[in-house]
Amino acid sequence: MTDAPLAVVVKGWPRLSETFIAQELVALEEAGLRFDIWSLRHPTDQKTHPLHDRLKARVRYLPEYLRDAPERVAAAQKAAQTMPGYDAASDIFERDLARDDTPNRRRRFGQACVMAHELPPGTLGIYAHFLHTPSSVARYAAILRGLEWSFSAHAKDIWTSPEWELREKLDPARHGAAFGATCTGFGARHLQDLAEDPGRIDLVYHGLDLGRFPAPPSRALRRVNDSFRMMSVGRMVEKKGFDNLIDALALLPAALDWHWTHIGGGDLSQAMKARAQALGISGRITWRGACDQPEVIDAMRAADLFVLPSRIAQDGDRDGLPNVLMEAASQKLPILSTPVSAIPEFIITGQSGVLSDDAPEALAAAVQRFATDPTLGPKLAEAAFSRLKADFTMAPGIAQLRARLTAMLSRAG
Repeated sequence: MTDAPLAVVVKGWPRLSETFIAQELVALEEAGLRFDIWSLRHPTDQKTHPLHDRLKARVRYLPEYLRDAPERVAAAQKAAQTMPGYDAASDIFERDLARDDTPNRRRRFGQACVMAHELPPGTLGIYAHFLHTPSSVARYAAILRGLEWSFSAHAKDIWTSPEWELREKLDPARHGAAFGATCTGFGARHLQDLAEDPGRIDLVYHGLDLGRFPAPPSRALRRVNDSFRMMSVGRMVEKKGFDNLIDALALLPAALDWHWTHIGGGDLSQAMKARAQALGISGRITWRGACDQPEVIDAMRAADLFVLPSRIAQDGDRDGLPNVLMEAASQKLPILSTPVSAIPEFIITGQSGVLSDDAPEALAAAVQRFATDPTLGPKLAEAAFSRLKADFTMAPGIAQLRARLTAMLSRAG
């Protein structure tokens, strides 16, 4: 078999929290695009999604820490010095280092040297998921090898990267990307404002491949006095706002029979469990930890309300348009979220869900609205399902992205 023409750089493979990447890559592969995956990190999750098993691409792992593969790194750095793009890549790296002299920055250039050295001869272009670290590696490697590169940006990478770095990665005169895609109109407008050529930035919603999901269940109308079952899916990190939700749950009336299930891992897991314990509500909460997608969908089909209290973190990090909202809509599960970032691009409050302020009092009031009016949730969920099918399926975005990537590879071929 000939070499895959495209190299795809990801932070880690496989990752449970990045279903949107797995969905996209499987769809691109099934649309005829051939690529290898180059992962900056080895997997840490104990489970995988069925999507990961469908991918046929070869996965290559770069040294996560340069000290762990000294011979491999030394050979690559020696080879890189003979490449036609070494002077340009080295100059850009040194200028980047002058503004960001960190071990992470140095590691990126070392990984790029390894990638450039080990790329098969038939590689024609590089595509990176996330505009921060993976795109730095992709950019340096592309310059070394004289290739074009491109990216897909999401959330944290847009909002926590320094402006100088974003501008340079978007500037063709500084070996910036041939094109960039991002999954929200909110993010696309921001990057277009920073780009020398806004036409290089595409809005490509991830969308959802509804063929991977069961038809929504038939939901009997809940009675007011029935137990009210809520659930959330998301990593326990600041931007997800689960601390505010836990505080909100503690404000619910004692007479309301409620239960909340959380799915996901994250650095704040123990702190959130301790918070719930201190508030005396642990007995009403189930902590599922990391789950694969079939487990997530099963939980959605059994719940009465999906809650995602997203907010902007202190470092500027925020959600884009979380795929879990579309997954909830696919099962006609009513949605309560917040008007952060691109969430209002999918959820129109009062029409296809409810967007609340993220303060605990406001979240508690919104939960009570759903709990005390059994007709509210089904009405909003039906509208969200219709909106999903009309405007947020996966196929249009995959076609757009495939065309962009094919054009980039064609220029090199």
